[in-house]
Amino acid sequence: MKLLASVSALHLLVATLILLISLCCAEPASADSSVSVYIGTYTGEKSKGIYLSHFDTSSGKLTPPELAGETKSPSFLAIHPNKRFLYAVGEVSEFNGKKNGAVTAFEIDANDGHLHLLNQQASGGTGPCHLAVDKTGKCVLAANYGSGSIAAFPIGADGKLGEATATIQHRGSSLNAQRQAGPHAHFITPDPANRFALVCDLGLDKVLVYKLDPAKASLMANDPPSASIKPGEGPRHLVFHPNGNYVYNINEMGSSITVLGYNSRRGALNELQTVSTLPENSTTKNTCAEVQVHPTGKFVYGSNRGDDSIAVFSVDAKTGKLKLVQNQSTRGKTPRHFAIDPTGKWLLAENQASDNVVVFSIDPKSGHLTAADQEIKVGSPVCVAFLSM
Repeated sequence: MKLLASVSALHLLVATLILLISLCCAEPASADSSVSVYIGTYTGEKSKGIYLSHFDTSSGKLTPPELAGETKSPSFLAIHPNKRFLYAVGEVSEFNGKKNGAVTAFEIDANDGHLHLLNQQASGGTGPCHLAVDKTGKCVLAANYGSGSIAAFPIGADGKLGEATATIQHRGSSLNAQRQAGPHAHFITPDPANRFALVCDLGLDKVLVYKLDPAKASLMANDPPSASIKPGEGPRHLVFHPNGNYVYNINEMGSSITVLGYNSRRGALNELQTVSTLPENSTTKNTCAEVQVHPTGKFVYGSNRGDDSIAVFSVDAKTGKLKLVQNQSTRGKTPRHFAIDPTGKWLLAENQASDNVVVFSIDPKSGHLTAADQEIKVGSPVCVAFLSM
């Protein structure tokens, strides 16, 4: 009897040890694979502000969206490097009774991801449509499409925004008398070294370059001050290749991407190639919107509004030049924006006119997109920002 009791005790001890080991070694899949997705919108009957969904990077599933922060037309979002704050433009023409847009600061609730308003500032122009946080988290940069101006705002330790410390008004025009009679700053971002800020101005057909001092939230014209894009193309957004040597600029009006070489020491750009984002012999009336590069640097993606597709390009590793390999339907209308998730496995397309966000898987070898049969409904989605804790 004693022998049987000892054997039973031994079995119990072994089973307990196996259970403990399995618990210690088990991967917390639900925690590691889930990232927060903040969705900026144009507000109206179907939208009240910024929405929050949770994305499973293992399965590609999105949870039903919930209102995270109520604010007017937060058409573009940017998250602070410390992941505690989120900033949004208010794409309006009047703020506090004056002709101005708004830039809003929110604190991100660490428990549920909801947004708590910190403060707002005038954007330094009308119709702000894009913003970015510098890599040190000391300033926010904003582009005002309506007025064709840019601005920089200091960020306090509490995440609040100070008044604009730099405001620069662009001047000039370009080929298209209807759309390019004046400047239209559409995008602004710091370069990988955080020394320069690059700006796409659709109205001027230029990518302008400014010296950036994040600590002072200041911008000064660079020498050379800009790179010219073919007249009438309308540069809208750009993205840096992971190696920092190439810039991919998408042209809204020309339905094309211009590849630029980048000299990070001088902040200088030189054109290498311009390629169409549309299928060969396409006659579709189209404008482009967003451009992104895959984290591996092997693929570049651009959105077509009209063709309602994502153009997929392979990247020549030696030259940075592009080759069109696919046009994938976004399963909606007017893909204003799209984003690649932090794992590089998925692409989320925001279809503004059909009120849906659609998930696509990315083939790691070819870059091709395949619809994952996952989507959510959101009123007038304009952009998404991922937050991985």
